[in-house]
Amino acid sequence: MIISMTGFGRGVSSTEQYEAQVEVRTVNHRFLDFTIKLPKAFETRESDIRDIARKHVIRGRVNINITLKEADEAPVQLDINEAVVKSYRNLLDSIRAAAGIAEPVRLEHLLNFGDIFVQPDAAELPEEAWQCTAEAIEQAFVELNAMRKREGAEIEKDLRSRIDNLGSLIEQIETLAAGRSQEEFVKLKGRIDAMLDSGELDPARLELEIALLADRVDVTEECIRFKSHNTLFVESLAQPESVGRKLNFLLQEMNREANTIGAKASNAEIAHLVVLLKEEVEKLREQIQNIE
Repeated sequence: MIISMTGFGRGVSSTEQYEAQVEVRTVNHRFLDFTIKLPKAFETRESDIRDIARKHVIRGRVNINITLKEADEAPVQLDINEAVVKSYRNLLDSIRAAAGIAEPVRLEHLLNFGDIFVQPDAAELPEEAWQCTAEAIEQAFVELNAMRKREGAEIEKDLRSRIDNLGSLIEQIETLAAGRSQEEFVKLKGRIDAMLDSGELDPARLELEIALLADRVDVTEECIRFKSHNTLFVESLAQPESVGRKLNFLLQEMNREANTIGAKASNAEIAHLVVLLKEEVEKLREQIQNIE
């Protein structure tokens, strides 16, 4: 099954006391990478959040934004961080003296620094708050994966269409290449036969060299391997596990075979088809960069 690495999901859960809102965004990335924005009260829960995410996402960059509100909108208790306030006051006095400013430090100057306030007992939220948040996280990832699967289905349609194009191009190359080895052998032998009249060349050795040269223009094996990669690519699309890395490897092999065909086939029409072949492989490579 093809699943896109790009998606968005939102989850909301509430109890009588709390309401949790969670937004999850994912984009493509070679590995699984997390960016989590959460209330300070849940800093000790970050590993639990990652565990929930790993059940739903295998690869990609995952951004998780968690907001927790108290349902009764009770005022948030804040304390003053006295040590920080004194440090800012001393710093501002030093700046004032260095700059020759006569104006004294006032309260509004200190209020520009947000860390002069602290929320006491930030880690003392009850289990109810975490359970509410965990449910919202699950909902967000369920919605995220529904979107990623829909996009994955569209990507799969495009991949299958391009694989069909590759198969058609290989068939055209096989048709053009059919019999070229024998043609090259006949042409070369004819030219060499004319040279043999001098009696200075070894006919047996020349025939061997001609046969080897003719074999070098035969692309049958490369076409067979390319079609085999095509078949395995299509079969992989139906597999339930993550296949992005496997598809990328197959495309590398396809590109290698295309390069070999282009190097061996001394024919303008085949060379043009190889260019089209490599263009399709590159388009496939771009698509699978967004596949989990």
